[in-house]
Amino acid sequence: MSDPFVVVGGDAAGLSAASKCRRTAPDRDVVVFEKGQWISYAHCGTPYFVKGEVERLEHLLSLSPAAVEERGIDLRRGHEVVAVDTDARTVTVESADGRFEQPYGDLLVATGARAISDPIDGASLDSVFTLHGLDHAAAIRSYLTPPEEFDPADLGGGEARPNAVVERYGAMTPPETVAVVGAGYVGVEMAEAFEAWDLDVHLFQRTGYPVPGFGDAVGETVAEHLRETGVTLHLDEEVVELRGEDGHVSAVVCESGSTLDVDAALVGIGIRPNAELLDETPVERGASGAIATDSHGRTSVEGVYAAGDVAEMKHAVTGEPTWDPLGLPANRAGRAIGATVGGDPTPVGDVAGTAMVKAFDLEAGRAGLLDEERARDAGFDPVSKTITAGSRSGYYPGAAETTVTLTADRETGRLLGGSIVGADRAAIRIDTVATALGAELTVAELERQDLGYAPPFSPVWDPVLVAAKVLNGTLP
Repeated sequence: MSDPFVVVGGDAAGLSAASKCRRTAPDRDVVVFEKGQWISYAHCGTPYFVKGEVERLEHLLSLSPAAVEERGIDLRRGHEVVAVDTDARTVTVESADGRFEQPYGDLLVATGARAISDPIDGASLDSVFTLHGLDHAAAIRSYLTPPEEFDPADLGGGEARPNAVVERYGAMTPPETVAVVGAGYVGVEMAEAFEAWDLDVHLFQRTGYPVPGFGDAVGETVAEHLRETGVTLHLDEEVVELRGEDGHVSAVVCESGSTLDVDAALVGIGIRPNAELLDETPVERGASGAIATDSHGRTSVEGVYAAGDVAEMKHAVTGEPTWDPLGLPANRAGRAIGATVGGDPTPVGDVAGTAMVKAFDLEAGRAGLLDEERARDAGFDPVSKTITAGSRSGYYPGAAETTVTLTADRETGRLLGGSIVGADRAAIRIDTVATALGAELTVAELERQDLGYAPPFSPVWDPVLVAAKVLNGTLP
């Protein structure tokens, strides 16, 4: 292999790139190194595996190793790339068989990100978990299962199997009280998962509302609903320590001095890009610490690309680099890079931070700039309006209140961002906002969009159009 396309990381971005390159350039050798055993799996589905709605781990796998190899990709699991030499165009690989050098013609770094817990003392105690991977999910569900009912085979896994930690937790007495530290996507979704196992769930958030990136209107609605479901909220409380007895977590300690006795804890305070592989190379990082890339996923070094949770991309509203580690941008950027490497230059596209979250019976979505300080820093003069409207025609069964917040630039009227929350297909409506952001529509132009109407699906004026109409009425 004199000119192989080498991919580091066998998940969304990596395998999307490998597959697309093989289709675009069938004669090109493609090698994928994955340091673990799991490949091509759905990170976002792990809370629902813990909850039990997804029964087996293999149901979260998009591609099996056999399917990858059928595409003509040289997949090597259990192979960790530990160094990159951009001058020699080689990577250093370690596996159970030893250490070797692999040359590359083009290189994609798709090493993803990892959950962080280091700001909190005691995060290494037993029964303190993060959730970033299938092994984590399997360990948590094993711990929730009574020992007499636990069978590791019930977890599934296909060609890969959960690690030894899973069986150790499967032998433990399940917890009764759990602290969830951080009320972002993972925290809220895991609160629902734990409640399904009849645990006493306590959700801690250092700001005044859960899902803070979705804005105050969504946060207030989600907080009220979480309380109604029985989750105890500890807002404006920053967890600084997890105390233990005999190596096992026993209490949560907050900066305020308050404490809570617990049997388990889930830390969901954020993730960090796995960019250290390029520390000894001239490849540039962005302000976020993730790898800086251009419109085609290229880094500052020729022949080296980056995509997925390890890379920055351009924001659709600000035009500046941003780090938004989400599933669609990873898949999309990987596919585009695969096409480019295969000889068909393809842009990776911009991102707007479009995201959705489920909180029991509520759905929420967000896109673009919602934080007015961030909008001002980007050179805009933001103005926002929040409305509540029905999700369907009022006379049609199933209608529910849907709250929409839109933000625009006061001078130009350009739409900057939006959020939505409700119980009836609210989250998917954020796609209208995301599309408007990508097209750089003004609020007036959004108001004039011809959205679909039929009583079972929407009122004549969709809630997004109502919000645009109200916001537009406040603009000069």
